[in-house]
Amino acid sequence: MSEEKIYISYNNIHKLCQKIAKQILEREERPDVIIAITGGGMIPARIIRSFLKVQGQKNIPIQAIGLSLYEDLGLGNTADVIGKEVIRTQWLDFGALDQHFDSLIGKKVLIVDEVDDTRTTLHYAVTELQKEVEEQQKRLNRLNEDTIFSIFVLHNKDKKKRAQLPAEMMDSGRYLAALTVPDKWLCYPWEAQDIEEHTILAKQQGND
Repeated sequence: MSEEKIYISYNNIHKLCQKIAKQILEREERPDVIIAITGGGMIPARIIRSFLKVQGQKNIPIQAIGLSLYEDLGLGNTADVIGKEVIRTQWLDFGALDQHFDSLIGKKVLIVDEVDDTRTTLHYAVTELQKEVEEQQKRLNRLNEDTIFSIFVLHNKDKKKRAQLPAEMMDSGRYLAALTVPDKWLCYPWEAQDIEEHTILAKQQGND
């Protein structure tokens, strides 16, 4: 990987979220729930929810899951070491969902993260959430209800992936990457020590 870094401003992230939200609404695929992968997915999830508001409809609830790569602590930009194991650090309380939100069964679910690097974390999230929903369907005898998962990431790195996402998700356009970028280190504003300097660097690269 090149040592060159790509700096991303808050303004740029705001615009990317707006772009994808417009696509989702135009396709009439507004999610019933957003699931943010903690760390990088929290801020994009909150921003895109604002752009997915529809007059007369309730705000979309945001749930959070935490995933880390063993010895990597979930840093998406360094999640490209062979043999890393995905570990849950935070997960959905399906019992509480059943009680307060009628579970995820039959819902449109949008999973949000900042970057699709090796795809390992996203693959794990989709696979495990689908498995949990199927178990809930069997337990509640709701096998005839379809739960539709989609993914939104700010950036997809143009590189060979180490895991795959479901073919039906990819083929139906439910994998939404606002931008595909070179395989370089992405510097997000929430990681910046000096946000003023970070923003200047982002503007110099056209990422404002």
